[in-house]
Amino acid sequence: MFSFDVAGRAVLVTGGDEHAARDVAALLAAGADVTVRAAEVCAAVQDLADRGLISWQPAAPENPPDYDVVLRPRPRSQPTEAREAGRGSVVLVGGGPGDESLLTVAGRDAVAQADVVVMDRLAPWGALAWARPDAEIIDVAKIPFGRSTSQEVINTLLVEHATAGRRVVRLKGGDSFVFGRGMEEVQACAAAGVPTRVIPGVTASISAPALAGIPVTHRGLSQGFTVISGHVPPGHPQSTLDYGALARSGTTLVVLMGVHTLPAIVAALLAAGMDPATPAAVVADGSRPSQQVVVSTLAELPGAVARAGVQAPAVAVIGDVVSTRAVSPAPPG
Repeated sequence: MFSFDVAGRAVLVTGGDEHAARDVAALLAAGADVTVRAAEVCAAVQDLADRGLISWQPAAPENPPDYDVVLRPRPRSQPTEAREAGRGSVVLVGGGPGDESLLTVAGRDAVAQADVVVMDRLAPWGALAWARPDAEIIDVAKIPFGRSTSQEVINTLLVEHATAGRRVVRLKGGDSFVFGRGMEEVQACAAAGVPTRVIPGVTASISAPALAGIPVTHRGLSQGFTVISGHVPPGHPQSTLDYGALARSGTTLVVLMGVHTLPAIVAALLAAGMDPATPAAVVADGSRPSQQVVVSTLAELPGAVARAGVQAPAVAVIGDVVSTRAVSPAPPG
């Protein structure tokens, strides 16, 4: 995306909208030290700042530091006018674990053809480099304990743009049907008579461990894996999981969305009889330059994660397969 090397350079981005988020994602992937200066930023940029991956200055400091590169807002093309009413469509694209190079070829083609791209927080924002200049970018990020767009609003956006005749891409992280609420969007579009297509994505439940050198199955160690949501802790009224059965399953356990509930999940597994010495790991920011891996035992995992300052998004892997990790492959780039 850049005609010069930005690795290790201090880069100032003077803008914080969805198009700036695309530039920030590309800069981070290229190894730049990024500062955003804007009075307001979109949720995706705010999330990166909250996680300490970039700096955000709402206003210029009295003594501004020197920057190697300054990126200013570029002129934006006008959003695509509505096409023939009723001739629009929605394509749900699973964006993979975060690095845009792990988006499928079909997903990339869909982004390149879109009139409107509706983006999740964990979608590969660098993939917007393939979008048309006149494509409208809509940030509908759900930030944990922060700014959030309701699912009802997202459904309405998809239907309204498609019924106005636009080609809409709903770009998500991972796979749309693995804790991605993709089927809810398909159902909303179907109820409104909007044609919908699904392009699967590389789920983080498998890819994040793999990028950390951990297989979810391995001959002689694990004949299967179980993927669960850690969005609510054991014992919560909304939890439907049987942690006793999970502890006895003999499969690798993969926990998504479980950073904050990890202590409770580990306590439930130990109470159900799982060996405290079971190898375990957490992979944060899988496939991104900020990828972080913490390896421990089941009993010690919550403490190790806390000491390492791990933040979401992260994937926990519990099982003997973690013991096979000898090297950590470099993230794709």
